Amino acid sequence: MASEHDFDAVVIGSGFGGSVTACRLAEAGNTVLVLERGHRWGPERGHRNERSKDGDDPDGDVMAFPRAAGDLWMWDQLHPEQSHGFIDYRPFPHMGVIQGSGVGGGSLIYANVLIEADPSSFEEGWPPEITSSHLRTYYQMVDRMLEPRTVPPTQWSERVKLLKEAAERNGWGDRFQLVEVAVRFDDELVYESSKRPDPTVSKRWRNRHGAWQGTCAQLGNCDLGCDVGARNTLDKNYLFVAEQRGAKVWPLHLVRSIAPDGRGYRVYFDRIAEGRFHPGNVSGRLVIVAAGSLGSTELLLRCKEQYRTLPELSAFLGQHWSSNGDVLTPAFQFFRKRVYPGRGLAFAGHVQFLHETSAGPAPGRSRFNIEDGGFPYQAIRALVRHLARARATRKGLSAWIFRMAVRSLGAVYGLFHWLAGLPILKSLRGLVERLDPTNYLMPWIAQGMDGGDGVLHLKDGELMLDWPPDHRATVSVIDKIYETHKKLARATRGLVFPPIAWKLFRFLVTPHPLGGCNMGVDRAHGVVDHKGEVFGYPGLYVADGAIVPEALGVNPAKTIAALAERIAEHIVGAHPRPAV
Repeated sequence: MASEHDFDAVVIGSGFGGSVTACRLAEAGNTVLVLERGHRWGPERGHRNERSKDGDDPDGDVMAFPRAAGDLWMWDQLHPEQSHGFIDYRPFPHMGVIQGSGVGGGSLIYANVLIEADPSSFEEGWPPEITSSHLRTYYQMVDRMLEPRTVPPTQWSERVKLLKEAAERNGWGDRFQLVEVAVRFDDELVYESSKRPDPTVSKRWRNRHGAWQGTCAQLGNCDLGCDVGARNTLDKNYLFVAEQRGAKVWPLHLVRSIAPDGRGYRVYFDRIAEGRFHPGNVSGRLVIVAAGSLGSTELLLRCKEQYRTLPELSAFLGQHWSSNGDVLTPAFQFFRKRVYPGRGLAFAGHVQFLHETSAGPAPGRSRFNIEDGGFPYQAIRALVRHLARARATRKGLSAWIFRMAVRSLGAVYGLFHWLAGLPILKSLRGLVERLDPTNYLMPWIAQGMDGGDGVLHLKDGELMLDWPPDHRATVSVIDKIYETHKKLARATRGLVFPPIAWKLFRFLVTPHPLGGCNMGVDRAHGVVDHKGEVFGYPGLYVADGAIVPEALGVNPAKTIAALAERIAEHIVGAHPRPAV
């Protein structure tokens, strides 16, 4: 019989949960629609980079990656019809959350790291069906799609060399490893950080899924979109395959609510066009919510409390949110070769303190993972300006100090790069680079097993986060991470920034939000079961970082994708497509 719905499955969001489920459901013969709030992005406006060798296949939905001051940088959750950019930054008391916005979700802004969660991460808080050994099969499925590998020896950045040296100087050499990254490399390329990266060295060929990609030219733009298409973002594998199998992807569709509709669900959205919202709706016999930790939780909270279309959602909704213990500790490494944080692969190595090694156990009871970091130079001024604006409405001495600090940082950075760009100073560009302090800046990065006791809720119609910064486990791991960062930096003669934001204001920023629609054994202890299905609502699923019930202490993308593979496998088996 023919389906009584518009689609077999409506997928809300296109990140590591939405792309995986859309792909597998489309492969199983289902009609699939992916609703994505953001743009489809690429190196050149109006062209799909992955569809042809020259990257010139016409597609009017494609927006160019933000680069200049007037580009679409920021997503504004209060007024997305006016500002629907690449980066979504949400400031809450004590915590800022950074997310990507666009077709490909978090893969657009993440640093390519695909690392499996440590087996100890699953010892508490997870349904008994979810174990490290059980996920092994699904991790392997993710590997086949995203093709991770380590950076070639001839293309190490100065930052990963610094990380390895610092670990060895502290007696932690056996804790250092290269991380696997979802990036395509040319093994014959030799990268030297003192030379400006050259995109023309990139070589293009088809990946195993048929999408065209280039090889890494070490441009340093990973978090803002790769100009040569070397990153294995989801639009070049899972989503590419889904579309090849007939799935539809509708960018600039912001979902507002979900309501039961006969034997399925109706999804209500606003299409963003010409600076206005255009309401619409579609129905599906299955709905997969995959809008990220904040997005999925907010959507379900509104369905429960504001629109009352899903009133029987678990009271656990919004509970046990985690920042995944993310910490950034900048340090100036003036007394060595410049580290150039804006050149080379963003992340390439890590030093793990998640379990015992021959160097001994992890320090104290805290467990965490430290990585080299990088950031695209183009992002700094735009992000600093936005951070200053986001805090401008806050009053008091702490808010004033924060605004002055970020504005000063932006001014210093802007001055040096303005000077470097002046034609009259072209001959002095090397001197300007040597004097530019940002070229000596090492962003020491970490994730840790924090307390995970944040609460997402609606207040006056807006999403709020109550995150307790004084939770004992959180304070312990954050302080231990900072002390370890300090040891690593000082072992290589680095000058460490004091953790003013943390020590004085208990404020952190995370790009790895987890939880809010947690997995649990029943509705009293979670929002979804171990298969991702929402308690009390058959055929409604959540498949993204919102279902992760505990901090992972490492980059979560691979685990989120593996969980989504498992959920998709269940959906295909439990909900076969009706015969036509």
